[in-house]
Amino acid sequence: MTVEHYENFPVASILLPSRLRQPVAAIYAFARSADDIADEGDATPTERLALLDRFRAELDAIEANHNPDSPMFQRLAQAIRCHALPIRPFRDLLDAFSQDVVKQRYADFDELLDYCRRSANPVGRLMLHLYRAVSEDNLRQSDCICSSLQLINFWQDVAIDWEKPRIYLPQDDLTRFGVSETQIAAGRIDDNWRALMRFQINRARSLMHRGAPLGRAIPGRIGLELRMVVAGGLRILEKIEAVDFDVFSRRPVLRALDWPLLSWRALFATAASPRRASRTNSRG
Repeated sequence: MTVEHYENFPVASILLPSRLRQPVAAIYAFARSADDIADEGDATPTERLALLDRFRAELDAIEANHNPDSPMFQRLAQAIRCHALPIRPFRDLLDAFSQDVVKQRYADFDELLDYCRRSANPVGRLMLHLYRAVSEDNLRQSDCICSSLQLINFWQDVAIDWEKPRIYLPQDDLTRFGVSETQIAAGRIDDNWRALMRFQINRARSLMHRGAPLGRAIPGRIGLELRMVVAGGLRILEKIEAVDFDVFSRRPVLRALDWPLLSWRALFATAASPRRASRTNSRG
């Protein structure tokens, strides 16, 4: 699992078969570039949305069997045509990035999961098409993994997102646990904040455990890649807990010393450890 810009995306891992590295890189370039349009630089919202519309026009051209002009979309077109990739997941990603331009709060968890359905799940679905492993069960488990990874990214990035300024913590949960936006702005850690974060972490962990069997269902190096992704996501949750939910002072990330542990878990654990999955919150 990459710990760089687009964190829930395994970029050309050494575990991937060589035949898949170019299409994975093409998908990653598309997703990263579109995400940058929504998040980076000083463009106005109107300018950002216009640039994302250009990406939609390029997808229209690919779907109509026209040859794109830009090298990035030429590579993407080749990946889509060679591997019979559906266009819908790419459009869903653009919808999510466009939403980031205009939407800064989420009323409840269902609304947040709908965002994850478009911002993260398309990546896993495209990977299953590349792996030639599309089935109803695999798609459902992939969605659980990807949505969990997106949630984990939100919980480790509360302070970073506040500067954008976005809050992905559901508004009804903030009210339920007595956490205000003023408290988030101040980075103040108290029992209410810890209870809120514990509740959200348990949600993300439960979702990850629901998807984890996919790593055993898909054989070989690809299955190992998926198990590493699952182990990495769960490890980030452990790190958030280890700092007593203080994601303001230091962002919990994977470091070099984590990789032997992740490798061991991916290779030898029979399933994602349920050690913390059943932990419940006294308020949830």
